[in-house]
Amino acid sequence: MSEGLAARIRECAEIAGSGDELSRLTAIPRRTLEYYLTGHREPKVARCVDIAKAVGVDIGWLASGEGDRQRGMVAAAPDESAYVYVPLYDAYCSGGHGSWNDGAKVLTMLAFTAYSLRKKGLEPSRLSAIRVDGDSMLGLLNDGDTVVIDHGRNTLEGEAVYVIQLDDHLYAKRLQRQFDGSIHIISENKAYKDMIVPKEKLNDLRIIGRVVWAGGWI
Repeated sequence: MSEGLAARIRECAEIAGSGDELSRLTAIPRRTLEYYLTGHREPKVARCVDIAKAVGVDIGWLASGEGDRQRGMVAAAPDESAYVYVPLYDAYCSGGHGSWNDGAKVLTMLAFTAYSLRKKGLEPSRLSAIRVDGDSMLGLLNDGDTVVIDHGRNTLEGEAVYVIQLDDHLYAKRLQRQFDGSIHIISENKAYKDMIVPKEKLNDLRIIGRVVWAGGWI
């Protein structure tokens, strides 16, 4: 990819406030966006359009460097209807040995574009966010990461990452159903052993919801 395009994408990240924010606004996974920012991979046209729309720059300028960065943009008040807000609670889900905070309070509201949620088939009223504590999902979820949970997906649909409650502890873990009806609770960090919930103990496992976002859609 040309250095010029990478430099213009970096400008877009500056307009957004950070690479993480641009990732959130565009629904482009953070690691994928990093390839674009460093010039190691060239985004497809649709991704360029998403970036341009997210920060209000001219797509022609972004793609080629020609023309005015803000050409054709009309100053206007932000359209609040374009955004929806997800509560971030002061609870932690442990990526290590598990923890649960009772009486969790809302710390702030995270803004997402309504378009990005519709694209993923997500209902805003069913979403909430908490933070990860621990290193058992290291490589996918890091200590302190914020994750968004879809509470409408609280049954095991297939192998994916879920926030679960087990023995009054919260965990962010990968779940995998086995042929014998048991469920394996899998850590990304192989220093942690898998946990197994046998079929006759499944009532002790509560799925809070599926993790759908952690600095990027997953």
